[in-house]
Amino acid sequence: MASEPGPESLELLTGSRSLPLAFLVDGDNASASLVGEMLAEASRYGSVEIRRVYGDWASGKLSSWRPTVQEHALVPVQQFTAVSGKNATDSALIIDAMDILHGGRIRGFCIVSSDSDFTRLATRLRESGMFVVGIGRAQTPSAFRNACNVFVSTENLLPEPASPAAARAPAQVPPPRRHPGTESFEAKPLRKSPAEAFDLVQKAFDAVVGEDGFASLASVGNALLKLDPAFDSRSYGKSKLGDLLEAIPGKYELQRPPTRTSGAVLVRRRLSGKG
Repeated sequence: MASEPGPESLELLTGSRSLPLAFLVDGDNASASLVGEMLAEASRYGSVEIRRVYGDWASGKLSSWRPTVQEHALVPVQQFTAVSGKNATDSALIIDAMDILHGGRIRGFCIVSSDSDFTRLATRLRESGMFVVGIGRAQTPSAFRNACNVFVSTENLLPEPASPAAARAPAQVPPPRRHPGTESFEAKPLRKSPAEAFDLVQKAFDAVVGEDGFASLASVGNALLKLDPAFDSRSYGKSKLGDLLEAIPGKYELQRPPTRTSGAVLVRRRLSGKG
């Protein structure tokens, strides 16, 4: 059965599902509880070959990370805080990233942080032809989000409620998790309505539509990420881009290949008077 790509449109973005990636985590500015989900997200874009998390492990502030480091085979990189107020962790991660870049084996980076200090690193890596994924909170400064090829909000990695009934029962939902020594605060965000995506989707569709009025769903997804690297259909309550487009009232319709055959999913504007 033909698959419906999410906005990432993997093979068009990266050229290969086996793209070797470095997964570098700012331990002072990320949540240990979502590392499994972050690694799974990074694996959608390639093969994670290097896994490192940076911070002052001697201080005790990263105690919540220790079980996670073992479980997910992360390499903890120690960086002492020599001067109060100076973020030595950022510097260590940036230096390592440049060493990895010049090593020539890695073709993409996943930088896990909500810190705008990594903006220049992301742009420098992209200037060298690297594919860059950022993962951080939704309120991460736009400078860092836009410096990445793709930016994924950690709020979109949180599991959905098991059922509508569960969503209506606060007593059954674990409270948001805080992690000592980090700035992380995990809470399920309020979802936007699909209609709110229309203006951006329309620009992306217009950029790739053919003379026959059709565009491939994958090309629309890539155009969306060029317009906004943080675009994610999950922010609108839909796991797939195709589902989001069909949920925008009266605007788009999808043409899927017959069952059990391969082929591109196509998008066109909904004809007036239909649906």
